[in-house]
Amino acid sequence: MGEHMPVLEFIVNILSTPAILVGLLALVGLVLQRKSPEDVIKGTLKTIVGFLVLTAGSSFLQSGSLLAFGEVFNYAFNMQGVVPNNEAVVSDALQNFGTDSAIIMALGMMLNIVIARFSRWNYIFLTGHHTLYMACMLAVILGGAGHLTGWMLWVAGGCLLGFAMALSPAYCQVTFRKVTKSEGVALGHFGGVGYWLAGRVGSLFANDPKRRSTEEMGFSKRLVFLRDTTVSIGITMVVFFLVVTGVAVARGILAAVPAGTTATQLATDYPDFQYLGNLLNIGTETKTNWIVWALTSGLSFAGGVYIILSGVRLIIGEIVPAFKGIADKLVPGAKPALDCPVAFTYAPNAVIIGFIVSFLGGLVGLFVLAGIDAAIAPVALILPGVVPHFFCGATAGVFGNAEGGIKGCVAGAFAHGLLITFLPAICMPVFSALGYVGTTFSDADFSWMGIVFGNVVSVAQGGFLLALCALVYLAPIVYNLAIPKRDAVAE
Repeated sequence: MGEHMPVLEFIVNILSTPAILVGLLALVGLVLQRKSPEDVIKGTLKTIVGFLVLTAGSSFLQSGSLLAFGEVFNYAFNMQGVVPNNEAVVSDALQNFGTDSAIIMALGMMLNIVIARFSRWNYIFLTGHHTLYMACMLAVILGGAGHLTGWMLWVAGGCLLGFAMALSPAYCQVTFRKVTKSEGVALGHFGGVGYWLAGRVGSLFANDPKRRSTEEMGFSKRLVFLRDTTVSIGITMVVFFLVVTGVAVARGILAAVPAGTTATQLATDYPDFQYLGNLLNIGTETKTNWIVWALTSGLSFAGGVYIILSGVRLIIGEIVPAFKGIADKLVPGAKPALDCPVAFTYAPNAVIIGFIVSFLGGLVGLFVLAGIDAAIAPVALILPGVVPHFFCGATAGVFGNAEGGIKGCVAGAFAHGLLITFLPAICMPVFSALGYVGTTFSDADFSWMGIVFGNVVSVAQGGFLLALCALVYLAPIVYNLAIPKRDAVAE
């Protein structure tokens, strides 16, 4: 962002680091409640540590298992196409729209607090990295091709970001309150419309007389150990890795990279295999048998989920009571909107079912797109990315389960898998027109925001576009002030 903006760079660093951001919110909440200094320190530090544990679990899961599984799966079944990737656009945006993205992010977070205070969407979005990603996407869409620049870009982007940060938790809360069985916490993750859809599809099974939650799945006495989340996820993923890796080995993956290739060369010259170094015995002194690799990778997956759940429990135990100070003093009734793994502890069985079924939905969606591409019109082929289908698909499974039990979990997660396949395909032309060829976002809210406002900027520019973004932001505030509430629980 330039050598002349160290203060701005520092602020962006704080705002884009979830652990510090949420820790600061906990600090403010505890101070507003006039807690003792030792309680303030304890609550703040435990909140930060909880987020660091969650982040460590997510990183361990992705680098240790998820991304490797995606690469071996694509090779095993000869998948060709585009894998949606949030980071691809974000990294370029931070290079070319760094200052704009930073200011949009800061302004959007302030406007989120304003809209939470004066509208019925009283949610404060605390997932810092998704806030940054959305700010970058809006900077690219609104500022691309010179549609808006300077303060007009910052205000327009900030308005849309503040709007999205309140809207996404609002339509998730319809089902998320059934997940948590309370109103104390909300979901702050820009896969929201996918979770909402999973909940609506799951509700189709709400009146099923045989309805059972995924957490009530029956096990014989000999299989009761499968109720342990770590054990059940570990066994499931070991089977997945063994089958998929076995197919890949049969197709020759062990000879896909020349002998003598270094770890650095693997990442640069063979990007389709950059997470398979251990399987391909790149940069290792002792050879690893593929069966051993599959076993350890499957169990590493279970370990990553265990770390994530531990971090979530720590966060929830501290942030909800700490946030009461902010809700009481600054934004009455405010709810903290947290990252999607916050849902995992409420239905661990639904997490693994949601991931698997959402991934299957992505595969079906890929075949549908291939049919459209061959018979009707050219369309991008969207490969199922393992990372979005795990984090978002698992959350969709939890939502579907809350509304319709096991059947709702399966149907909701499948619908979610289709959605995050079709939406990125529809969104891709928007980014292609801006020079981001072969790149698109994966999570549902990024996609629909990109589709809507990416097309809006093609017909509305300058002052009219700025006014339109401001009107979108002000609409829920005006609605709240003009129309009295009819019930105690309003979205």
